[in-house]
Amino acid sequence: MTSCTHRQLVLLPAQYDRVRCRHCHLTINAADLPNRYCPECFETTNTKRYDFEELKTVETGIVRYRCEECGVIIASR
Repeated sequence: MTSCTHRQLVLLPAQYDRVRCRHCHLTINAADLPNRYCPECFETTNTKRYDFEELKTVETGIVRYRCEECGVIIASR
C-alpha cells in the first residue's frame, strides 16, 4: 500500500478504435498510421505490410485518471 494521497490527478483520454498488425501485433490508432502500412514492420524488416485487424472499443462509461505523483491509474464512473 502506498502513502500517496493522489492530489495531482490527470484525466486520461478516451481510447478510440484501434487496429492491430497481423504480423508484429503492434496496436495503434488508425488515425496515427502515417502511410497506412505498419511502421513497426517497416522499421524492423523494411517491409510495408497493410494487413490489420480492427479492435473495437467498448463504451463502459468509466473515466480514468492517473496520479502524477505515484503513477497509479484510478477508474471511476
